[in-house]
Amino acid sequence: MIDYNRLIHFVKPYYEKKDIMHDLTHIDRMIRSANQLLKFYPEITDHDLIKYGCYFHGFIYLDEERIRSFLEEEGLPEEYIDKIVKVSWESQKEEVPQTLEGKLLHDAHMIEGGKTYLIVKSLCTGTARGQSLEQTLEYFEQHVLGKGKCYLPEAQIVYDEMQQFAEQFIRDLRAGLEEV
Repeated sequence: MIDYNRLIHFVKPYYEKKDIMHDLTHIDRMIRSANQLLKFYPEITDHDLIKYGCYFHGFIYLDEERIRSFLEEEGLPEEYIDKIVKVSWESQKEEVPQTLEGKLLHDAHMIEGGKTYLIVKSLCTGTARGQSLEQTLEYFEQHVLGKGKCYLPEAQIVYDEMQQFAEQFIRDLRAGLEEV
């Protein structure tokens, strides 16, 4: 097990310059979602693996080698480091996870924040990118609405609810904007 303070010290710089939807609070939300899903999967007993996968999720694609070096310095065996790296990659939205732990992390990422979160995240992220509301809505309709997939049945239910809410919200917002 890695000392939590050293883990935070290592990952914190990777999240400091990210927008409010992708900073360390994003990892906290993922961990909460993962913990909710873990209730359905008692066969997943390595909760540290899940936690490490969450923390490395936000920058595995930027600095895998540095993550591996950090984990080696922490004294973790190479086989375990490989598992951490694998589930961190599998947590990415575009990935098709192969392991149960990877599916759980992937889905925790997809359902973080609950029913209203797709809308909130998109509006905040669009603002952080300097997009107009129209640009954000177009991006949302092209890249988020009706997109994405969860692999665990418990997460699929939540994600479907998120998508339905988002679709209705966008429809109502567009109607309201046209009325003005």
